Amino acid sequence: MGIISLDQSEYQLMSSYLLPDSESNFESNRTTTQHGLEKQPFIFETDFRGHMEMYSPPEVVSDYLEQHHQWFRECAQPMQAEAMGDNGYTVTIGRFASFGYEVEPKMSVIFEVSQEQKYLMYSVEVPDNQSLGYEVQYQASMELNKIDKEISSAISSDYPKKVVATLPSEVTLVKWCLNLRVGVYFPKFIYRLPLAVIQATGDRLLTQIVRQVSPRLTLKVQKDFHERLNLPIPPKSSRYLEKISV
Repeated sequence: MGIISLDQSEYQLMSSYLLPDSESNFESNRTTTQHGLEKQPFIFETDFRGHMEMYSPPEVVSDYLEQHHQWFRECAQPMQAEAMGDNGYTVTIGRFASFGYEVEPKMSVIFEVSQEQKYLMYSVEVPDNQSLGYEVQYQASMELNKIDKEISSAISSDYPKKVVATLPSEVTLVKWCLNLRVGVYFPKFIYRLPLAVIQATGDRLLTQIVRQVSPRLTLKVQKDFHERLNLPIPPKSSRYLEKISV
């Protein structure tokens, strides 16, 4: 993941990616550790939903998703992903530093198969986490929906008839939604900025990160799946992502 272009104050605010068990009041009773970090995290949050089309029936897509150990680590690049048990990964987002404050954000997530081709992904404590300066709470759900290829807007608008004829009769629409909350233990000097500025800037940067990471991962998963089955890769119109207010 590339470094996001920020001005100096924003780059300092970016110093992490992830969240706490409960919100805290930062207006008063603020204390610091011996290292000069705030004991209470500053909370940022963002919500998204999206979808992608996969040119196969839901049963085929489901089998692929449940074999995530075969493709997740490669598709997650340039982020580093390490397997954690049978259904989990610890993902390193990248390294960020400014004015002597550096962090290499990580998050550990579990991929859980639910009923009726529905899936959950949620964060757990990072193994060997030694007060890294941030905490994360990530929750996402995903479901598979069968649609006829005739009503797929991506197929009908972007493929010639001879290509459409080679595709399976059923297409899977994969829908998801996600919530990401981040708690950052900032150094004391960050609080020289107005709290409203910190909040607005942090929320915006968190949103910007999701807008960069999610589409890249979606495209790589689509490419990997369709190349394995010798199917054409869906066009850009088959992928969708939007920020939502909850």
